Amino acid sequence: MRGFLRFASIAFIWLGFSFASAAQDAPKFLQFAEEVYAGPHAPVRLATKDDRAFATRLKQAATQPVNFAGHYILATWGCGAECLGGAVIDARSGKVVFLPYSVCCWGEGDPFYYRKDSRLIVFSGVLNEEGPKGAHFFEFRDGTFLHLTSRAKDGTALSGIPKPSK
Repeated sequence: MRGFLRFASIAFIWLGFSFASAAQDAPKFLQFAEEVYAGPHAPVRLATKDDRAFATRLKQAATQPVNFAGHYILATWGCGAECLGGAVIDARSGKVVFLPYSVCCWGEGDPFYYRKDSRLIVFSGVLNEEGPKGAHFFEFRDGTFLHLTSRAKDGTALSGIPKPSK
């Protein structure tokens, strides 16, 4: 019995370290730090058909303070029963970039995690209503969302991420 308890203790500790290691590999907001812009906001540039389709929401969001990636305003809106989509607006230029995915089925917590002083954004749930449920980490750099990694709740890596919708 002692041997079994010793083995179980070692296995439990080893599993704990492997999960902690997986969680440590997840990107952190501080790794993508940005200075926060405090100047005047440019008017929203409604350059595309999609921009014009969401003009009211985009114009309303553009009046809000910077909340993402140093000089962007992240705006989200419903796109179904439990689905959110959105866009980011560059406060300095007014340029609009739509999120590459909608997010659904996030469960507990929030569907998006982001900070005004970081280029990192986490989409939490299922992307475009397909693929695995988890935390999907992206860096927003030069107007593009770059997929970094996707993780299950236990920290293990996920695969099978759908292609972006935009």
